[in-house]
Amino acid sequence: MWYDILLIAYYVLVTVIAIGILMENRNPMKTAGWVLVIYLVPVGGLVFYLMFGQNHRKRKLFSRKGVRDNIWVREWEDKLMKSIREVEDVASNFLEEKLKVVKVLYNSDKSIITFRNKPTLLRNGEEAFPEMLKCITEATHHIHVEYYIVEDDEVGRKFRDALIDKAKRGVEVRFIYDDVGSSGLKKRFLKPMQEAGIEVRPFMPVLFPILTSRANYRDHRKILIIDGKVGFLGGINLSFRYTNDIERGRHWRDTHLKIEGDAVKSLQMNFFLMWKFVTEHDPEINPHYFPETDVEDVSLMQIAASGPDSDWSNIMGAFFAAINSAREEVLITTPYLIPNDEILLAIQTAALSGVKVKIILPAKSDNRVVQAAVLSYVKQLLSAGVEVYLYEKGFIHAKTMVVDDRLCTVGTSNMDYRSFDINFEINAMMYDPEVTEQLRNDFYTDLKECRQITLERWERRVWRRRISESLARLVAPLL
Repeated sequence: MWYDILLIAYYVLVTVIAIGILMENRNPMKTAGWVLVIYLVPVGGLVFYLMFGQNHRKRKLFSRKGVRDNIWVREWEDKLMKSIREVEDVASNFLEEKLKVVKVLYNSDKSIITFRNKPTLLRNGEEAFPEMLKCITEATHHIHVEYYIVEDDEVGRKFRDALIDKAKRGVEVRFIYDDVGSSGLKKRFLKPMQEAGIEVRPFMPVLFPILTSRANYRDHRKILIIDGKVGFLGGINLSFRYTNDIERGRHWRDTHLKIEGDAVKSLQMNFFLMWKFVTEHDPEINPHYFPETDVEDVSLMQIAASGPDSDWSNIMGAFFAAINSAREEVLITTPYLIPNDEILLAIQTAALSGVKVKIILPAKSDNRVVQAAVLSYVKQLLSAGVEVYLYEKGFIHAKTMVVDDRLCTVGTSNMDYRSFDINFEINAMMYDPEVTEQLRNDFYTDLKECRQITLERWERRVWRRRISESLARLVAPLL
């Protein structure tokens, strides 16, 4: 009797959830798939949907209103705000079809295009870490840190000790770490920071991080801001694994970006949005956090921030518009290429239209299942004329894209489902021929350490590998 009552109650609940799925008017195939899963897989299917199938953007984690309404943020935005028509007047001849990317980010997230910037590419941890530490030692007012992975190792402790030293000298230090990505951090690492006066906050603490390491919302950003004048972002976390230890035969290829100028203010605003969430209070913001820049270089840049707190997949939309704007060349480097249908179609269409499209992927990944899912897309890419290369010198973790001669991006976003729809990510979109050429040169330098995949050889792979890749692709949205 009780079993019958529970069974009826369960299917009533499932029916209500199924109606909710239908009312969201998502992709018909996805809708049908989720409805079948929750009906045909009792309990497990429902749990699976609740963990991974919900429409994240309709369940915003926090409001942006408090920070955007701050008087100093409004003053900065009003001062730098360029209407789309003004941007067209100033830069349309230079940007040409790339203006579409500017408009996408402006209309989807009010991301302001800034003109006075000085971007510097940093290759691998051996270039990034010394420059970041140098800027930390030069801080006079505040240091803001927001990182997915911080480890209690040689690199992590070096940064911690540098932050402690500045805090003891009166510099404000705010520190956000992701509770899953940095699950190895213990009190012995964090306590000295707190005792020195550093404000330390975890992003969305979880009880069992091992069980949720690939699930739910995570703060995948890597941001460092010094005095509101200098900022860093990119693929490099605060961990020893991001250095290159020649004695151990390990090579980790990555790209980071140092920014000086007005674009740092966009980084600052996004940091304060996250700070508001982790502290549950509106931050006290004053002009010291948005100082006047003394940069005179002209380099057009937008900061693209994305996460389940926004109505649109901002970074994915920018990537989509950028690829579609290509006339001659698209160069993509990513460790995790698990694209949604929109990005996959954009890449294929670009190649089919005659645009030279080249993609560098790691020959060996840090996750076998993820690597299998990535490789499941290779045939579709090759069939469309995309050139696919596997980086063999070590693990390539850089997240970059070059489009023609005046658009490139460096940031934290992978080309996968999680980066586009679930995780909090941040990228710099740069409309600058000089830095674009530098990133293009880096791509072709990395190409020397790659082997190209051909469609003929790819189709001769053993069936066991093909099956494992197809199975991994079934769970691709979760990886």
